[in-house]
Amino acid sequence: MKEIQVTAKQHNSKMCFACGLANRFGLKSRFYELESGELLAMFNPAEEHQGYPGRLHGGLAATILDETIGRSIMMTNSDSIWGVTIDFSMRLRKPVPLDKEIRVLAQITHEDKRFFNGKGAILLPGGVVAVEAEGRYLKMDINKIADFDVEEQQWQVVHLPDDPTSVVL
Repeated sequence: MKEIQVTAKQHNSKMCFACGLANRFGLKSRFYELESGELLAMFNPAEEHQGYPGRLHGGLAATILDETIGRSIMMTNSDSIWGVTIDFSMRLRKPVPLDKEIRVLAQITHEDKRFFNGKGAILLPGGVVAVEAEGRYLKMDINKIADFDVEEQQWQVVHLPDDPTSVVL
């Protein structure tokens, strides 16, 4: 385990399922860029996010992994360039409990002009990998994906009192 510095916090939005702060059913994830070149997502799952009792639903594990890997491109490109999923796969190794903060770590493994590949993992306390994933993404400007109004969507960095300045991974 090693302490890694947080270099930046990424934007949240209003209604995105993964990062929307006003989405009452969403994960309300926070995304932190690390000095290691990785992206860290953190969220506290709610009871409504369970599959089996006390366990994070597997589809939501896929959702947060896909979101975190896809957002990794914002670390090296403009935050208007988003990753559109082309191919995604994951392997569930251990159940993810609902009663603890969830950490997801992702990184880009290959990048060219139009595409990138990435990998990620949901980490349990102590760094144990619960779920791992990899995917291939198309780089696309958000304005070509959707009618995205920055103000309406409240696309902004929201600083919180418990934002970490470093993490131990």
